[in-house]
Amino acid sequence: MANFLLQLPNNFRAFSVSASASSNGSPPSLRQSGGPFVIELPLDKIRRPLMRTRANDSQKVKELMESISEIGLQVPIDVLEVDGEYYGFSGCHRYEAHQRLGLPTIRCKVRRGTKETLRHHLR
Repeated sequence: MANFLLQLPNNFRAFSVSASASSNGSPPSLRQSGGPFVIELPLDKIRRPLMRTRANDSQKVKELMESISEIGLQVPIDVLEVDGEYYGFSGCHRYEAHQRLGLPTIRCKVRRGTKETLRHHLR
């Protein structure tokens, strides 16, 4: 794995680029300081507290499985990180497609939050 640091003038943000490939063929991740960042997370590290509230559309999951197999995941799922734990509240079809394909990880757009933010999502 190669890491590069791109230095830009002060009016630009600096970020690092990781050149490792993901398990589903998606492009390398970008991580910016502050705000949300995109990383690969193991499926079993993402808690899905609202997973049982509705059933996924099986046709949509099947179509996503075909697409992910061919071109990789195009849009990462949104994940909230609170005290080192990851919580997923959206991307249910993409998550299930990864599970059914047997992929160990999924690309996630992670945003850090507080326990209060987590409680808000659980309402």
